[in-house]
Amino acid sequence: MRILHTEAATSFGGQEYCIYKEMLAMRARGHELEAVCQPHSELARRLQEAGFRVHTMPMDGVVHGWRAIAWIRRLLRRTPFDVVHTHSRRDTVLGAIAARLAGTPLIVRTRHLAKPIHSLYAYTWLAHGVIAVSEFVRRQLLDRGAPPRKVAMVHSPVEFPAAGDATRVRRELGLSADTPVVGCVAAMRADKGHYDLLDAFERISSRHPRAHLVLAGDGEPMLSLLRARAVALGLAGRIHFLGWREDIAEVMMAFDIFALPTRREALGTVFIEAAALGVPVIGGDVDGVPETLLPGVSGLLVPPGDVPALAQALDVLLGDEPRRREMGRMGRAYVVSGRFSPAATAAQLETVYLRWLARRGRRAGGQR
Repeated sequence: MRILHTEAATSFGGQEYCIYKEMLAMRARGHELEAVCQPHSELARRLQEAGFRVHTMPMDGVVHGWRAIAWIRRLLRRTPFDVVHTHSRRDTVLGAIAARLAGTPLIVRTRHLAKPIHSLYAYTWLAHGVIAVSEFVRRQLLDRGAPPRKVAMVHSPVEFPAAGDATRVRRELGLSADTPVVGCVAAMRADKGHYDLLDAFERISSRHPRAHLVLAGDGEPMLSLLRARAVALGLAGRIHFLGWREDIAEVMMAFDIFALPTRREALGTVFIEAAALGVPVIGGDVDGVPETLLPGVSGLLVPPGDVPALAQALDVLLGDEPRRREMGRMGRAYVVSGRFSPAATAAQLETVYLRWLARRGRRAGGQR
């Protein structure tokens, strides 16, 4: 199949990384893929470095929007694609209108977010079908009124991090091998629950006086506010802020416990990445997070915003090393079984594309 992905975002987060991994995995299955991105976007740069053909054009604003529709329509007329796969609201509107004008057989939208859905316009009106990245998101779409035949669930792909030097980050922080470390990797945003994590850590700090908390991720003004909060709690010497890191695998290998009390998460691939490294997890019992672990077996779930429950979960695992090890072992076994791998995602996407093409009386290659 020939597949064109569109993405209007210029930043690079979980959604853009998902697109990148999907395109690599689909190419490995023999499909031809290209992308439309905004100039200077990080996704465009990474895809180009990976050998993909990337078309760049401004999409923001009314004038650029109409020009983008005309340009994408010409591209689709000149080089027919079987599928146009969109991701953000803006590129869905532009790409789907262009694809309908060009007669593209199948237009697909992925829903990456856990926010309430206010309109199905960009999901099942402009697009022919929508892919949900978790069962939670699929239920959101169905509850909003999306026809079941137009909705499919395909988990976001997770590239399991390769094991590296398990001691390097601890040495960097001046922590011994036997220092209990609670860690978190997440963008510094209010809905990630960092404040709850700091407050919960303060509650158990006297019971576990050797424990440290390590936070990786950036984002202002939250990062500065959290630093000030650590000082106010009197724990600045035991709470470490790493900022943005590329060596996420080695960062997480320094953790005895991964904790992210997020209040909103469409899926939560970082929980899967931690589990793949054998780290037990504590997560918010919200949205798609329960799909990433075996509650009580590979990790613990706590109600979002419940600091006492989070503190209790930290206390339990910090005080029980054998249970941490067993949870880490079970978590790794659960996620490396293949259910979240890019190869599994690509196989499911291929099946969904072909099924929806068949329903529209089309086959790959533009054949009817």
